[in-house]
Amino acid sequence: MSIVFYISEVLIYLTFLKTKDMKISTEFYNGSIIFFTIGVYFMLMYVLGFSDVVYLRLVNVLFVFYGVNRTIQTNLAEGKKNFVYNAVSAMMTSLVGIFLSILGLIIFSYIKGGDAYVQTLSTTFLFGGNPSVIAYSFSLLFEGIASSVIVTMLIMLYWNNQFKAD
Repeated sequence: MSIVFYISEVLIYLTFLKTKDMKISTEFYNGSIIFFTIGVYFMLMYVLGFSDVVYLRLVNVLFVFYGVNRTIQTNLAEGKKNFVYNAVSAMMTSLVGIFLSILGLIIFSYIKGGDAYVQTLSTTFLFGGNPSVIAYSFSLLFEGIASSVIVTMLIMLYWNNQFKAD
């Protein structure tokens, strides 16, 4: 759990570096929106009893698309049309959302019973067996990072004609 905490702290520090007067950066704000919407969605699924339906868990990628697309739209509206800047900004947005979501999952899992709760979750991710909270979270972290790269690439391709050519 401590490594996830340190990584998220570094990520938060880096997102605040590029702002003036310590105003919340676009990346952190939209990453927080991703975290909030994923959290509300999964809590709603939990309350309604659909948390074991694997296909409904895939809907969370739509929230990542929304947050990343919002960051690119904000950057373009502010006149930031550099492709590399926007790609890094989009990736930072999705990573903030993923790291906060994994941190939320860890906290929620320990509140619900720790490793015993994780045993009730789907085993269709990176491995089967009896994962611990941390092992389960790391598998979701790697899955989230991979989906962040894919979402960033797709959004950048969608907005490609808006960026300055070299």
